[in-house]
Amino acid sequence: MKRLSTIVIAVAALGAAGWWGYHSQRAAPRAALEITPGAAAKAPPAAGPSGAGPAASGGAPRQVVGVEVIPVEVMALTDDVSGVGTVSANESVVIKPEIAGRITRIAVGDGAQVAKGAVLIELDRSVLAAQAAQARAELALSRTSYDRTVDLAKRNFVSASARDQAQANLQVQQAKLQLAEAQLDKATIRAPFAGVLGLRKVSTGDYVREGNELIVLEDISTMKVDLRLPERYAGRVQKGQTMQLAVESLPGRTFVATVDALDAQIDAEGRALVARGRLTNPDRVLRSGMFVKSRVVLKEKPKALVVPEEAILPIGTESFVFRVEDGKARRIAVTTGIRRDGKVEIVSGLEPGATVVTAGQLRLTRDGMEVRVVAGNGGAAGGGANAGGTNAGSGPSSPTPAPTPAAGPSAPPAGGAGSAPAKRG
Repeated sequence: MKRLSTIVIAVAALGAAGWWGYHSQRAAPRAALEITPGAAAKAPPAAGPSGAGPAASGGAPRQVVGVEVIPVEVMALTDDVSGVGTVSANESVVIKPEIAGRITRIAVGDGAQVAKGAVLIELDRSVLAAQAAQARAELALSRTSYDRTVDLAKRNFVSASARDQAQANLQVQQAKLQLAEAQLDKATIRAPFAGVLGLRKVSTGDYVREGNELIVLEDISTMKVDLRLPERYAGRVQKGQTMQLAVESLPGRTFVATVDALDAQIDAEGRALVARGRLTNPDRVLRSGMFVKSRVVLKEKPKALVVPEEAILPIGTESFVFRVEDGKARRIAVTTGIRRDGKVEIVSGLEPGATVVTAGQLRLTRDGMEVRVVAGNGGAAGGGANAGGTNAGSGPSSPTPAPTPAAGPSAPPAGGAGSAPAKRG
């Protein structure tokens, strides 16, 4: 009986111990996961991405874009228009006979310099001289007959009609003599103006007809240049403007002409305006037919404002630049003018001394962004990469610590019993 009581007590004690252990194991996890009110407020602040401190509060971080800048430059510019043209002599004529005849003498040689009125070629004068002599004789007879008729009319021996007839015959003979002398004079061909002869196309003894080409005469002391320009410059090219000429056959030399006249019409086929310039040719190096490249100076601008072409930001039909003021980039509308050697004239929108952005405009997504000036070329690339992020600071960034490799099963221990034995040679 005493033994049975001992067994019952032992079983009861074991059951109580099991019950207490079961409930203890269930209550422990619940207590570990319990969060009391206000625990979140007492939690330490989370570290930032770089581990340097708490994340910045107060909204989005400030953007600072790295850009390259340059001040607006003042320089002298020339507003001009270029074109091509042809040189021609001031006066040029092809000598042709007005009457038919045989050439009896050529008075000058090829390429000779002649004065105005100099004899060039003579035709056979024998027939024409005889006709002139006949006309003189008939004129003398008519004058004698007229004088006699007038004397008789005064004494009323002849009628007034007879006197008028004698006067008419006299006038007819005078006209015949003038015609014969004019034809005789045309047998001698003279220079109409002073100039240089070309190469003759006839020889002594040739029979020529009216209008046959004999020789070319040109006045090359003054030359003309006919320049073809786009029609959009019709209202800007004016008489008196300067032409600068470059002749391909005379490299290294520049000639200066003056616009003398403008064609009254625009060439409908080429849509071009022909401007004629005039220049002196004292050393006779310019010849008719030479091809020239010309530049017409429309206007001189001694103090033009210019910026590099890369500073211009075209948007639609307008042009803009980013002007840097107080560390911020402001987009400014500008009016452009002449473009020359990578530079663009600013007609309006900027003033001397202003600073404009030349690189980094694509990162300026809105007007008034803060910018940081970086060095050109290599420095611009580094600054742009640093400033183009969304969380770039206004000052120099703190160095980022090198990442620590995570320990894992694949990383062998640095040493100790677990290290692999060294391989023996």
